[in-house]
Amino acid sequence: MSTNATIDQWELWHHGVRLADTTRTERIRVLQQFAAEAGIDPTYAQPLDIVRWYASHPEWTKSTHYTYHSYLVTWFKWLQLQDIRTDDPMIKVGKIKQPKRQPRPVADEHLLQLLRTNMHHRTRVMILLATLAGLRCIEIAAFRGENVDLPRGRMLIMGKGGGEKWVPIHPILATTAETMPARGWWFPSNRTRPGQHITRKSVSQSVGDAFRRAAIPGSAHPLRHWYATTLLEDGADIRVVQELMRHGSIHSTQGYAGVTDLRMRTAIEKLDLYRAIA
Repeated sequence: MSTNATIDQWELWHHGVRLADTTRTERIRVLQQFAAEAGIDPTYAQPLDIVRWYASHPEWTKSTHYTYHSYLVTWFKWLQLQDIRTDDPMIKVGKIKQPKRQPRPVADEHLLQLLRTNMHHRTRVMILLATLAGLRCIEIAAFRGENVDLPRGRMLIMGKGGGEKWVPIHPILATTAETMPARGWWFPSNRTRPGQHITRKSVSQSVGDAFRRAAIPGSAHPLRHWYATTLLEDGADIRVVQELMRHGSIHSTQGYAGVTDLRMRTAIEKLDLYRAIA
């Protein structure tokens, strides 16, 4: 709980509507950061307080700015719904256009180099779950032995917002599953969080450390990008990829279906200066 009773009520509301823990903790963290840096109670923030806070962070990427802005929009709408405020300062702040995000798949040769690098077995399993099933860090952290159904050749993914999805399991993952616990967390936490799974941050750090040891650029999420772009490049139907990626909208999947560097390079190399005499 925070020292602000209204923020505590907002946290309870997140629990009540069963939003993901990561969504709840990130929204509250950003709101508390805003309160501390702006030196005000965010319940009574005015448009000028908000834009000055934005201006104090020129280091933010467009994506970060958009995300933090969306958190404040949600906060002030909630205050209105709770009859705590009658006005919405975000109306005067204005809208921020969502930046177009480009997929950043790890390069094929870098993936090979990563897999050839010595690492802990459980780190390798994390990498395989991201690469061969497209799991996000939080989904990897919370993966359980019961989520694997080897007789039916499938695995259960607990996705965003508590959604569940059975998907076919890759043969390599099926073999890997035999080396992991059949019941309980695949990645249990240490003594500081007994009985719980590790955090999303722990997965990100473990995979990131493996990339650094392999001396290649990358992190956990580009492995998920590799999963989507490779499926599409190899001819999988975009609706199939949407289901495998657990995207709520096909527009999210279409972002992975752009023209690849290889296809652009092939097109450029076909240009012929002497086509007139060919």
